[in-house]
Amino acid sequence: MTHKKGLFSIFILLIFFTNLVSAQTNLANKIDSLMRESNENGMFNGNVLVSKNNAIIYNASFGYTDASKTTKLTNDFKFNIGSIAKEFSAIALLQLQEKGKLKLNDNISKFFPELPKWANDVTVKNLLQYTSGIPDINWKKIKSNKDIFEDLKLIDTLDFKPGTQYDYNNNNFFLRLSIIEKITGENYKDYVDKYLFEPYSISSAEITPIAKDKNIAKGFSNKLVDDKPDFLVGGVFITTTDLLKFLNQLHSYTIISQKSLYELSQHFQEDSQSALGETKWSNKKLIEHRHDGRGGNYEAIIISDLENNFDIILLGNNYQGRIFEISDAIIAILKNQTDTLPQQ
Repeated sequence: MTHKKGLFSIFILLIFFTNLVSAQTNLANKIDSLMRESNENGMFNGNVLVSKNNAIIYNASFGYTDASKTTKLTNDFKFNIGSIAKEFSAIALLQLQEKGKLKLNDNISKFFPELPKWANDVTVKNLLQYTSGIPDINWKKIKSNKDIFEDLKLIDTLDFKPGTQYDYNNNNFFLRLSIIEKITGENYKDYVDKYLFEPYSISSAEITPIAKDKNIAKGFSNKLVDDKPDFLVGGVFITTTDLLKFLNQLHSYTIISQKSLYELSQHFQEDSQSALGETKWSNKKLIEHRHDGRGGNYEAIIISDLENNFDIILLGNNYQGRIFEISDAIIAILKNQTDTLPQQ
């Protein structure tokens, strides 16, 4: 009798897993049709990954590696993820706070007394929430990260009192990098490699400027002109699979604690971005994480829905501005809703 019960249990499990595989295959087929249509309509050139219930159900490449259109993309190619890369500097700062190396309420003047007096009023938290009041970078005179810092020394007054308004600009980001380097005595690239990439076997990720030119998807315009290489330190090139690996570690509170991740998700006001882009929490438990980025003709988006247990990653190298519509259509498929993709 016990033997029969055991066989019955195995039979039930086989049915369950067969149905699960069938459901995932059905979802993958629908996503594939959507992505092929997006590529054929000229809406997307890049790589896409979809994970459901902790398993990758779709991982595909569409289009070409550069403006020459001679080499097709594969899953091994890495893309510039634009502003999503800003998360790495923010996470690094929270790691340093956990080690007692800084506090988010520390003023910038603590690390850089050589900056003008406004540094006494700007905190690390202001840099993370883009509420510092520091004017944006003067791109016409910038050729290196050092130039950015030298230009900060020439700023007399802030655009507004820190903590009172929101202004998303890159001086906030580059000051984060400078603080990390000042505290650790390491350059930013080495720190991120050592504490954010290597411990989690994220081997494809590379901080700009790119030293290794292998498997780099190059951004290119509709006029078939390649983007110029990024000369500033701080951008990130990474594959879809390694980006998913990083998100899984982040969302399981492995890289930084749940408390630290919650701190990073705080934003100035409802329509402003946090250091993690957009997040939703329930009882201090992360339930959603979204962030998009653009750099030249690169475009990227990550969507992690922890309640429904799926992740969507779209990385493109021929900007069309349609990744939000494509990702919304993928979400509809995953939720068994009607997916609609506007025509080009």
